[in-house]
Amino acid sequence: MTIIPQALDLATIKQRQQTMWASGDFGVIASLIHIVAERLVDSADLVAGSRVLDVAGGTGNAAIAAARCGCDVTCTDYVPALLERGRARARAERLNIEFAEADAEALPCEDGEYDAVLSVFGAMFAPDQPRAASELVRVARPGGIIALASWTPDGFLGELFRATAAHVPPPPGVASPLRWGTEAGIIELLGDDVEFISTRRRTFTWRFRRAAEMIYTLREWYGPTVKAFEAVGPAGAAALERDLIAVVERAARARHGAIAVPAEYLEVVAVKR
Repeated sequence: MTIIPQALDLATIKQRQQTMWASGDFGVIASLIHIVAERLVDSADLVAGSRVLDVAGGTGNAAIAAARCGCDVTCTDYVPALLERGRARARAERLNIEFAEADAEALPCEDGEYDAVLSVFGAMFAPDQPRAASELVRVARPGGIIALASWTPDGFLGELFRATAAHVPPPPGVASPLRWGTEAGIIELLGDDVEFISTRRRTFTWRFRRAAEMIYTLREWYGPTVKAFEAVGPAGAAALERDLIAVVERAARARHGAIAVPAEYLEVVAVKR
């Protein structure tokens, strides 16, 4: 288990994270990766009428996928602007989803309140990883499902995060969110309170005309990349852009004058004991 240093100011780190995820427009990125949530919900084999919680759900990808299955869904996030985007999406589809502001490390839910708990590239970014993992387990009922999708350290996003960190180092002492994308890490985090049904590595493919277009999209809309460019300033922007484009070019497959960029993630489905 990772030990959080006593001197680590998690409250300040979390506040900065909230500002980061509120920058740009994550809704643009979420719309591109919605298929991951659809796959996860299908793997979780949700039952219509069951109570489902989407943790750190952003604009509601997993919540919407679950609601389409006839589930009673609540979506939580700690960035109000993302929740508002989720509400607009749900209204457009005539889906009855509750959206509530909440911290993944302190969910305002009763023990065992939900039949299924989901998180797609969300809970993995909580700075206090053991606490976030314990909250996922706590709010699921015994026999309930916990289903997660997390980027892997060996995949494209792992390389992109490392290239960014070479220019803008993360706060010292905070465990990498990519820990959630390893079999050993997720087993350690969820512990003996769950029985794993499946852990499998899957691939989402980003599709753009060219590498520079992908980095432009992330630079404009994806909070971590937006803030990274702000941190390096005009003097460091060209070098950061060059290194990120290089990551895309190494991973990309040429497709009729455009590119396809495979990005590995770990899909986990477990049952609470």
